[in-house]
Amino acid sequence: MNSKLEYATLEWLWDVGSLRVNLPGNLEELSNGMYPEVVAVLTKLGKEGWEVCACVSNANWLFWTLKRVVSGNASPEDR
Repeated sequence: MNSKLEYATLEWLWDVGSLRVNLPGNLEELSNGMYPEVVAVLTKLGKEGWEVCACVSNANWLFWTLKRVVSGNASPEDR
């Protein structure tokens, strides 16, 4: 079985509590929150097989890149 990596991002503007998750297949999830919600989002993504591979920050902004392994035959519509 072939496997490949796919990537997602999580962006948090902490001063206004804005969260955005971008997933494969052009899926986007918007929400609001502070530390507890960020932890909840990361926990949810972790349960779906995502792991953080990078995080950068500047001023009021944090940006995470996440990855997960999928089978070579999976498409975004299958998830």
